[in-house]
Parts: sequence; C-alpha cells; structure tokens
Amino acid sequence: MPGGGLEWVGEEALREALTIEEATAALEDALTTYGFPETPERAHLETQAGVFLTMPAAAAWGAGAKLVTVAPGNPERGLPLIQGVYVLFDGDSSSPQAVFDAGELTAIRTAATSALAAKYLAHERASRLVLFGAGRQARAHLDALRVVRPLEAAVIVDPCTERAEQLVEHARAAGLEASLGDADDVEGADIVCTCTTSAVPLFDGNLLSATAYVNAVGAFQPNLRELDDATMRRARVVVETRRAALLEAGDLLIALERGVITADQIVAELPDVVRAGGLEPEAEDRPIVFESLGHAFEDLVVADAALRAMRALSADVA
Repeated sequence: MPGGGLEWVGEEALREALTIEEATAALEDALTTYGFPETPERAHLETQAGVFLTMPAAAAWGAGAKLVTVAPGNPERGLPLIQGVYVLFDGDSSSPQAVFDAGELTAIRTAATSALAAKYLAHERASRLVLFGAGRQARAHLDALRVVRPLEAAVIVDPCTERAEQLVEHARAAGLEASLGDADDVEGADIVCTCTTSAVPLFDGNLLSATAYVNAVGAFQPNLRELDDATMRRARVVVETRRAALLEAGDLLIALERGVITADQIVAELPDVVRAGGLEPEAEDRPIVFESLGHAFEDLVVADAALRAMRALSADVA
C-alpha cells in the first residue's frame, strides 16, 4: 500500500478506530463550532464505468482530499459501488499524514451525518425503519440510525434479494425485527432511508405519514432522484448547504424544474439545526426530508478523528 512513511488506514482499521457514535459526535462538535466551511465545488468527471469525483477541504487542524469513483455496475461484479482513497494532511506543516480507504470512509461519514440529522429531525420515539438499498451504505445507515433512535423494526427494499436477505439477517442479529418489503411499506414508517443509485423515484410520497422523517442519500447528481413530486411537495427540506443542494441534488432540482416546489422548500441547513437543537415546530405536521449530498468537510472531520484515535491507542499500548 502507500509508501513514503504514510500510514495506510484500510476498511478494518478504520472500523476499529472509530465507532459510529464517535464519528457522529465528532461531526456534531465540528458543525456546532465551525459549520460547513467554503470548499471548491465537487468535481464530477464522467467515466466509462460511472463517475470520478474529487473533494478537497481544509480546516485549522488540517486538510484532505478524496479521490473516489462511483460505478453503478460494480455490485453485480461483486465489487463495491464506491472505491477510492482519501489523503489527510497535517495543518501545521502540510505534510501528508495518512491515506484512507475512501469507500469505507464515505460509508462511515455519510451514515454518521445521517445519524446526526436524525437525532434532531426524526421523531424521538421513531421505531420503524424502511430502508431502500442493501449495500455498504445501507448497512452503515442501519447501524447508525439505531444508535440515535429506538428502532425496533426494519424493512429492507432492494431488487437483489440475496443482498437484501443478508442485510435482514444483519438487522436481526442487532436485535431488530426485520423483513424484506416493497415500496408500499413506507406507509406507517417513522424513518425512510434511501441509499440507492436510482434515477427514478422509489416510492409514492402520498403514503408517508405526516411525522415521517426521510433520509435521502443517493441522488448526488442533478439527473438522479429517489424522491417523487408528492414527497417534495409535502416536505420541509433540510440540506447540508443550500449552495451545493441547488447545484447537485437531483431530488430538489428536478422538482424545481417541474414547478412542484420553490427554493423556499429548503427550510434549514444542518449546522443551524444542530445549533438550534431541531426545527421550529409548525402548526401542522409535515414530513421532513434530509437531502444528503455529502460534504468534503465531513470526510476531513471523520478522517482526522480516526487518525487521532489510532494514534492514541498506539500510545496507550506503547
């Protein structure tokens, strides 16, 4: 793996270094203190297999950049959907410190961000999850969401039955009542989480309860959408940053283009929600959507927290 004195942090080492609770806490502290700093727009380069992304960010304590590919055909090949590397640099000397497996880092930081959003946006007694997708992101989100809300049941919706059954077994091993399901199962769900690469809506938003919380993860490009017009029309929408959402979030952009919503549908950015301890209540309940694109600052925060945890453990052992 990478040489020249750089530390390589692979999937297993990253999972061992940082629990989802610790990653969520690190993000909560960073967003409370700093919010999302300005970063360059995420660069998208279309490739034969999918898309190649570059995502840099910097803060007082360091800087980092992620080079990652998203290849929709990979799961059928038995390969991860998301692959790549993340390079972390020291804040004082700008020296490179470590190289991380970007697929696992992305799974952890995305799930931790979702868990943080759910902590402030989902009903405090939310117990029933409907999860679209059954890959690495879906598994990470299942693990993360049950940390912040008292989940009792999970319904997994995915066209790959074998993969979905594996996630059902994982949920059962975690103590949840779990089963395979379909799109109509969103009716009565407390939390709906979408972790797919779908270009078309996954479910009928008219079925959502007025108190449902929807965590939308997959539509990271303007031509992708997981949520339909009914969902967007009914919902209060929270984003990481308005600027990025109005550039990239297909769920929002397609609904805006169709005249279904206006930009006012975005009621808050995540750092403001965290600082305020939630959203201001309205006279009538409406579903809440957290439209998650992923932000380069999230990668930086989680990578830095993981490296510090690894070095602290090494010092204790020594």
